[in-house]
Amino acid sequence: MFESAEIGHAIDKETFRQQLPALREALLDVQYDLKEKADFPVLILIHGFDGAGRGETMNLINEWLDPRLIRTVAFSSPNEDARSRPWMWRYWRELPKKGRIGMFFGSYYSAPLFDRVYDRIDHDAYDREIFDIMRFERMISQDGALILKFWFHLTKDKQRKRLKELEKNPDTRWRVTADDKDNMERYDTIRKYGEHMIRLTNTAYAPWIVVDGEDANFRSLTVGRTILQAIRNRLEQGNQHVDANEAPPLLAPIDNKLILDTLELDQKMDKSEYKEKLAKLQGRLNRLTRDERFKDCSLVLAFEGNDAAGKGGTIRRITQALDARTYRVVPVAAPTLEEKAQPWLWRFWRQVPPKGGITIFDRTWYGRVLVERVEGFAQERDWMRAYYEINDFEHQLSENGAVVLKFWLAISNEEQMARFKLREETGFKRFKITEEDWRNREKWDAYKLAVSDMVDRTSTSKVPWTLVEANNKYYARIKVLSTICDALEARLGA
Repeated sequence: MFESAEIGHAIDKETFRQQLPALREALLDVQYDLKEKADFPVLILIHGFDGAGRGETMNLINEWLDPRLIRTVAFSSPNEDARSRPWMWRYWRELPKKGRIGMFFGSYYSAPLFDRVYDRIDHDAYDREIFDIMRFERMISQDGALILKFWFHLTKDKQRKRLKELEKNPDTRWRVTADDKDNMERYDTIRKYGEHMIRLTNTAYAPWIVVDGEDANFRSLTVGRTILQAIRNRLEQGNQHVDANEAPPLLAPIDNKLILDTLELDQKMDKSEYKEKLAKLQGRLNRLTRDERFKDCSLVLAFEGNDAAGKGGTIRRITQALDARTYRVVPVAAPTLEEKAQPWLWRFWRQVPPKGGITIFDRTWYGRVLVERVEGFAQERDWMRAYYEINDFEHQLSENGAVVLKFWLAISNEEQMARFKLREETGFKRFKITEEDWRNREKWDAYKLAVSDMVDRTSTSKVPWTLVEANNKYYARIKVLSTICDALEARLGA
């Protein structure tokens, strides 16, 4: 869920200087419109890793907005008064009123997260408090509140570097506390339980916005722009009843750098190397799926990618290594009338393999947040809600023992064009190219943004996305087979 925040976003000083005045003016305008016209409050939550700019951003928001119309509350450990009441009491009493903005620094997420990190509560108690939060957020959302949740992210190395820089400077040394150092040593644990928390609470009505915290200019403009657009969108709806599934907007990063842009699509592998590795990996996969221990788990393979990226060819190299009695390939197309009469995940639940079984999906449940989003077949509230529902679906599969692997096969725009033309010119491949394929090329950028959002919101530690550089089909097939074998070996202890 943090992949896009780790690819190195940055905004140069001159661009920041040019964009800042207009942004500040627009923020003030929308704040006054909120006061005069709105029948809803705005709640902003500031969370993330130490050193990622949480405090600086909080101060900037207060500087950019009219301080008379915003209330900032920094929560620390509960006092005796708070401990004598239900744990959510102190957050309820600080909620902003309609027409106002409230900002929580260290909100109701901090207490359960750090109680779990420091083993003051167990996993079940952690989940109970998270579900308390979800009920709370749904309740205030149904009452009209606009909730914006920011997670400021840094990698472990960048956090350590940032804190050391602050500590070296006499003017900033005071900002690095003993708690910061202690938390730095628990980076992996905070990340693990933070991701679990974000996965469960990343709802359509209160989604998380993960921000790369390394570059101050980037994070400041990102937060300001997100707040501005979210309030503007809600104001345009008027003061009518707001559906709890209506979502704040998902925005492209202000530097237009997406996770797919970081892939080196032209990987090298010749045919002889490919054949040698293919034979070894297919043998390895066959042995793993025949292992006695495999009967206690199952394998779910989900393939998505650009049109003509090689999903079918990759799937065939996998099935060549499998016992035909153990696997099923499920090609996913538009839902039938029967499937439309059911909840949208119904047709995928039907194909879940039993223990010892394998299901390979050629296109998947991610159509809801890809083609249905881009083509307008699903309303925004529906595809925004789908991120949570997908994570829950995959979590249930994983908890039941399934090894769930998701592959996005990526090719360049130019490579796709070359493959389309080859298909048209080759008689036995002509069936693979359709008018819809050509039409989808016109929405290349929209699909790229949708894919990046998909990865950000559904790549979890238990069920991560594997992004496959697929301009070279040989390399792509080997990377997929290697990933499958590695994952099975890790599960089986082989």
